[in-house]
Amino acid sequence: MEPPLDPPPQPQPASNKPREPHRFMEDDGDEEEKESSPEEVKLQSENGTGGGCDSKLSDSETEAVQISESTVKNRSEKDDLSEEEKESLEEEAKSTDGGDSAMRWTVKLQIGDEDDPVLPLIKTKILKPSPSVGIHLASYHTGGVKSSNGNGNGSPDSEDSGGGNGKGILCSMMAEAWERLMKSNVLYKGSPVGTLAALDPSAEALNYNQVYVRDFVPSGLAYLMKSPHEAEIVKNFLIKTLLLQGREKRIDNFTLGDGVMPASFRVSYDSHRKKDTITADFGGSAIGRVAPVDSGFWWIILLRSYARCTGDYSLSELPEVQRGIKLILGLCLSDGFDTFPTLLCTDGCSMIDRRMGIYGYPIEIQALFFFALRCAKQMLKPEDTKDLIEKIDKRIRALSFHIQTYYWLDSTQLNNIYRYRTEEYSHTAVNKFNVNPESIPDWLFEFMPMRGGYFIGNVSPARMDFRWFLVGNCIAILSYLATPKQAAAIMDLIEERWDDLTGEMPLKITYPALDGHEWQVVTGCDPKNTRWSYHNGGSWPVLLWLLTAACIKTGRRLMAKRAIELVEQRLLKDGWPEYYDGKTGRYVGKQARKYQTGSISGYLVAKLLVENPSNIAMISFEEDKQITKPRLTRSSSWSH
Repeated sequence: MEPPLDPPPQPQPASNKPREPHRFMEDDGDEEEKESSPEEVKLQSENGTGGGCDSKLSDSETEAVQISESTVKNRSEKDDLSEEEKESLEEEAKSTDGGDSAMRWTVKLQIGDEDDPVLPLIKTKILKPSPSVGIHLASYHTGGVKSSNGNGNGSPDSEDSGGGNGKGILCSMMAEAWERLMKSNVLYKGSPVGTLAALDPSAEALNYNQVYVRDFVPSGLAYLMKSPHEAEIVKNFLIKTLLLQGREKRIDNFTLGDGVMPASFRVSYDSHRKKDTITADFGGSAIGRVAPVDSGFWWIILLRSYARCTGDYSLSELPEVQRGIKLILGLCLSDGFDTFPTLLCTDGCSMIDRRMGIYGYPIEIQALFFFALRCAKQMLKPEDTKDLIEKIDKRIRALSFHIQTYYWLDSTQLNNIYRYRTEEYSHTAVNKFNVNPESIPDWLFEFMPMRGGYFIGNVSPARMDFRWFLVGNCIAILSYLATPKQAAAIMDLIEERWDDLTGEMPLKITYPALDGHEWQVVTGCDPKNTRWSYHNGGSWPVLLWLLTAACIKTGRRLMAKRAIELVEQRLLKDGWPEYYDGKTGRYVGKQARKYQTGSISGYLVAKLLVENPSNIAMISFEEDKQITKPRLTRSSSWSH
């Protein structure tokens, strides 16, 4: 038996200073921070030997999180016991069933940012497992997961050598995630061209046997971030969807624009012609028969990610690819009757593909539009597209000003809107959209913290949708649509309202849920979008990668690790469901498909981002000095 480790320092008595909720960049408990010892901090499982997926970290990369104060006391007293008494204590630890008994386990978190203020510190935290989980997480490791082939990324041939402890469980979870992701690959003439939406053997396939453009993005990113990367499937996907863009797009007697990208496509085998065929859906088979506005934007974003990861810019320079980018942007930059730089959209045109009251100018579409414009500007050949690049520059500046000024909401701006005057005319109007303060919902006054802010869901004449939408806010951070102060405030809001926006299973796609008469009017009594379910306040594990990316971008890596920990407690055990129901996300969705590829790939991308934060470069931008920064002024309508 190995000699026992030296006992860790005793926790300090709790101070009388009141705690603020969820400060992930500082101590989350009542104990004081401790300097790390010069010796290597070692992981211990319940039997004290560790095992499985070993990964050594230096002192400066290690943060030890001790779960039980009583356990620390037991370990400090253990050195004074005889060998027999020590063995008796270890046998008792092995028999622990996850109830109230103290368990000997620590959590090891890898920190790689040189600027991270917690880098040289070892801090004591208390991580509480989800109350809906019957077992505790025996140990948690976000360092590089080594597999049997040495690729260090948790690929399917990783072995669970942990003897059933928590560390081995996490290695097994990564291995299963990679295995299921690869099983979802769709082959066209022998080559992978995408991933199926889900592989649930217990449910009818319906439209889940197709490759969705937006759903493939996290799958493609996972393959790109893998070491070594597997970029072939991403390249094939980009080329195949581009070819589908050139097909005739007709719904009833109406033909869609040339630049519209498909929402999805299905590969099938034609037994008569004896070859594979591809059938694309441009919205004609979707719920509500709505064309996907976001598909083209996601395609451009993934194209840039592919080039950034592989260094292969020859693909984006192909004439066919350049033409595809121009066609997509041609739909968005054409002249019309718009008085705003934002895109006018109908309900169901994005990830929220059912009627949920996002018609108008939804933040998700505007953020993706901005992101795609910056990606396209970077990939278009200047010598051939000088006029188009000038239009892109003008739209980027106008769009950034519009979103940063009119979509932003914090406690100060909420107070200003609360005091708005209406029926103002001329260019001197402060209440430019003639929003009636009586339209501010009651829940917002309780939800809005003094510290933090966010981009609201929609702004249009006489209407502000004050709901929180995670996708739009995270994309705004990654694309630098949000200013640094706004990005920090968005993350502050998530910290302040962690229980509401994350709960027991990350993450809420929107908050709060529509209910009662409002649900009837807005959703048309949609039985799938009932309160706290699906798009109406449901919790979607696939969104974990977006939150993690935003955390890495803003230096909130501890927040990302906490969200990943919550996911790891349940996602594998529950069979990788599509979404969760309930105000806290406690229950598997009533119509959720199991083994959802988005849930699997979203988890993998989140893990790979935490393990190697440099991956953030392929899915984000830095500040563009050429974009005119708007001067944000607060309303003063009461003084006029």
